[in-house]
Amino acid sequence: MKIAVLAAGAWGTALALAFAARHPVTLWAREAELVEDMRARRENLRFLPGFPFPDTLEITGDLRAAVQEAKLLLLATPIAGLRPTVKALAAQGVRVPLLWVCKGFEAGSGKLPHQVVQEEMPGVPCGVLSGPSFAQEVAGGQPTAITLAANDADFARAMAQELHGGHLRIYASDDLVGAEVGGAVKNILAIATGVCDGLQLGLNARAALVTRGLAEIARLGVALGARKETFMGLAGVGDLILTCTGDLSRNRRVGLGLAAGKSLEQVLADLGHVAEGVPTALEVDRLAARLGVDMPITAAVAAVLQGRVAVRDVVEQLLARDPRDESC
Repeated sequence: MKIAVLAAGAWGTALALAFAARHPVTLWAREAELVEDMRARRENLRFLPGFPFPDTLEITGDLRAAVQEAKLLLLATPIAGLRPTVKALAAQGVRVPLLWVCKGFEAGSGKLPHQVVQEEMPGVPCGVLSGPSFAQEVAGGQPTAITLAANDADFARAMAQELHGGHLRIYASDDLVGAEVGGAVKNILAIATGVCDGLQLGLNARAALVTRGLAEIARLGVALGARKETFMGLAGVGDLILTCTGDLSRNRRVGLGLAAGKSLEQVLADLGHVAEGVPTALEVDRLAARLGVDMPITAAVAAVLQGRVAVRDVVEQLLARDPRDESC
């Protein structure tokens, strides 16, 4: 099955490498300089150094050429680049099944990725790849398990069967909303956990934060139509644990930087990569308020990112909350 991976960041490059072992893959990048460098070096030194490209992996900067004869499109843009990319595909008359790997809510509209795709390419079979997965480990062939979720259960199972193999295990799900909400909100909680660790509040505090954060994810997901059990799987608690505790987590590093007294601008500049939890926190905070869903950790992260509350003060505010039943 010919696959076109659209966007050559760390995650797109890692998946291109993983799937190129069993499928013909073309990796597309918008930046001409990046395309030329990857072609010359057979490696993505900018976003994923240390992982040479196999001879079978094609590189192109031509979107039309990338999708030509492709049977599956894998969109690896950040959430901000999803709509422009899907618009460009629709303008070319592309009707190929597609998956995306971005995690978040679209800035401004507050929409999940599947809503964006359905608006721009209605009727095209589509779904999300989500779950506990760092790009470096996937590119290095280390064992990884993720979820492929779609509203169409047959499509999810068929695509999981095609892509499953090697060290990459893929499980099918028909809870698309649940997989997307889990993938989005865990990035917010990773920022919070980074703050917790940066302030040296202890492992007890970290465990409490992750556990109560999972409750927030489930509350929002159920309010949006997801199934609660989805959040006990790979796209829920699995992704949450990895992102909150793994040293490769960009969003966790944002929290560590904020706890060290750096400004958000400085933290993001040092990071050099997109940290989806930053814009997502603001969108989810607004969405939770609109839906009447209690998400105190998310609200605290949003307040810190907007500069409305100091990092140490927000910790005190969370600790001062009234006691309640754990099921709430």
